[in-house]
Amino acid sequence: MVYGPKLIPLISWKNSCVKNNPHTLKIMLQNSKAFGSFSTNNIEDAREFYGNTLGLNVKDNPMDILEVHFPGDSHIIIYPKPDHRPAVFTVLSFPVKDIDQAVDGLIAKGVTMERYEGFKQDEKGIVRSESAEQGPSIAWFTDPAGNILSVLEDNYR
Repeated sequence: MVYGPKLIPLISWKNSCVKNNPHTLKIMLQNSKAFGSFSTNNIEDAREFYGNTLGLNVKDNPMDILEVHFPGDSHIIIYPKPDHRPAVFTVLSFPVKDIDQAVDGLIAKGVTMERYEGFKQDEKGIVRSESAEQGPSIAWFTDPAGNILSVLEDNYR
């Protein structure tokens, strides 16, 4: 038995279709248009950064959150959180055909590439890959709230 906030039974596994049909969860989610989300400490700064600095399609949502739309009908949401703490991992990656052009463009817009100990990064902050086995060339940067983003060269697919 699974209980909700006031210990009210939400699902009786004995009587649920999930127990009787193990494919139910797959069927429920296989056609879902999933999306990611992360927080910011300043929604106005996020709107400016993602919309103007990065040039992305940013829409205001009535719930005081931002929707950032990407080609292919996908999106993420960015929500305000007063006690926001940036993640210590990459929350959003942008595959690009030419990483040098992308990094140069970001730097021209005032974005600083991050440097991380343990990675061999060139003068631009790019970790260069020489083969598909090494993974893509990648460079990291942060948004105004400290969330880690990356551009990675997508030429091995």
